[in-house]
Amino acid sequence: MKHFLITTLVLTLFFSCKESSEHIKLSGSVFGTTYGIQYFSEKSVNYQSQLDSLFEIVNQSMSTYIPDSNISLLNDNKTDSVDKHFAYVFNASKAIYKHTNGAFDPTIGVLVNAWSFGPEKRIYGLDSLKIDSLMQSVGLDKIRLEGSKIIKDTPNIYIDFNAIAKGYSVDVVGRFLESKHIDNYLVEIGGEIRTKGINIEKNKPWKVGVEMPHFDGTQSLLRAIELKDMSMATSGTYRKFKVDLEGNRFSHIIDPHTGYPSKTNLLSISVLTDDCMIADAYATAFKAMGIDGIKSFIENRPELKVFLIYENEKKELATMSLNGFPE
Repeated sequence: MKHFLITTLVLTLFFSCKESSEHIKLSGSVFGTTYGIQYFSEKSVNYQSQLDSLFEIVNQSMSTYIPDSNISLLNDNKTDSVDKHFAYVFNASKAIYKHTNGAFDPTIGVLVNAWSFGPEKRIYGLDSLKIDSLMQSVGLDKIRLEGSKIIKDTPNIYIDFNAIAKGYSVDVVGRFLESKHIDNYLVEIGGEIRTKGINIEKNKPWKVGVEMPHFDGTQSLLRAIELKDMSMATSGTYRKFKVDLEGNRFSHIIDPHTGYPSKTNLLSISVLTDDCMIADAYATAFKAMGIDGIKSFIENRPELKVFLIYENEKKELATMSLNGFPE
């Protein structure tokens, strides 16, 4: 996940009249990445200032890159109180942690930092003894929310919501637009997407792309799909990874059960479901499960549609659509 760093919003408005609705497009930078928002409004209202405020509130709640954010103060044991956004994401994380048997675990942040994938300083000379020691502070079952207070079993627990907070931010924007009676929109932040209704201008569902994995930083699309009243999140290993002496790639997703970066043939996981926060969390959790684990997990969860891009035994690129992921 890219770090949270809010920068000046750049606003671009395009208007096209169709059926008395105006097509408004907003774009800019937020959370260390970019965003794009489209919606159709009969009143031609632009919500730049409101979105700016929403982004700042979420940033101040859950950014580990802001020293005085709620989550940073909590990690430093300078507070035990949390705001409503933190509480909402924490409760959702608890549920997904239980459902995935710990494959999704926001307390893995201490290992993310140790392996130099996070905002804190890496640990040099990292060995099995140090990893075992750090793992004593890992486990969302070692922390609980009572009212608006967080109770830790050990003060060393470090929480990192970067694997769920971006999806949550997408949902926050979507729900805000819905509160303004916007029935047709697409919200995208750093590749995480939420849609409602259709693209009125084209009289079709919203069209979004699934990215082709490239290890050299270039970008291209592998597939375009249509979405209506659905959210999509994607987690990949092809941007942040390490390579060992044997040439094996290890992803930035740390396995919560071992404390080590995941060694996997999965390159990209896209998840479709109703809320982007849920899709975001499961896309991360699935990295630690492997293909067979994912197939077994979603067998009785039709609400989760999954698209996998992976390397097969011949080191060739292969794909797999599960639970009716759109072609």
